[in-house]
Amino acid sequence: MTLWLTLRDALTGWLKLLRDEPGWEAHFRLSRAGLVTALALFYLFAFLAVMLASLQVGVPTLPGFINIMLVQSLWLVALLIGIFVTRNFLRARMTVLPLLIPAIFALIAYLVLGTLVSLILGALLPLLWLGLAVLLFRLGRAAGQWTRGVSVAFAVLTTVLLVGLPMTLYMLSAAAIPAA
Repeated sequence: MTLWLTLRDALTGWLKLLRDEPGWEAHFRLSRAGLVTALALFYLFAFLAVMLASLQVGVPTLPGFINIMLVQSLWLVALLIGIFVTRNFLRARMTVLPLLIPAIFALIAYLVLGTLVSLILGALLPLLWLGLAVLLFRLGRAAGQWTRGVSVAFAVLTTVLLVGLPMTLYMLSAAAIPAA
């Protein structure tokens, strides 16, 4: 029951963020416990996405599954890079939890929707990337209290990292496979 309440609160918080309404923070637990909850939900949905994708391509072996989950973890690293690069560029001394926790919930939505879109009609993925950039822009404006330009830079940087990471890993892994 708490799972659904947490997800519903996050959705309500994101709707307030998108509408530029005050009080969005109350819908996210902006604490270490909230971070642990967001991470646990991220990995739960990453696991479910892997299982859903495996219906189409086959169940991965245990090492393959671990590798896939490590790749999913790199999305969190890309998110942290976007936050810390922007924060350090501004030389701000702000805490990252008000940015990080809602951003993880945005990644959960991106993961779920991305899995469904890629299974149904992969050509729509660029629209999903644009939606993710809009979410990150609004997050930068509300949580970071950054200017429009800084929020755009944060959104673009983070989206490029999040989208480019799987593509880069795919290209690197394909280059490592010897030609037959």
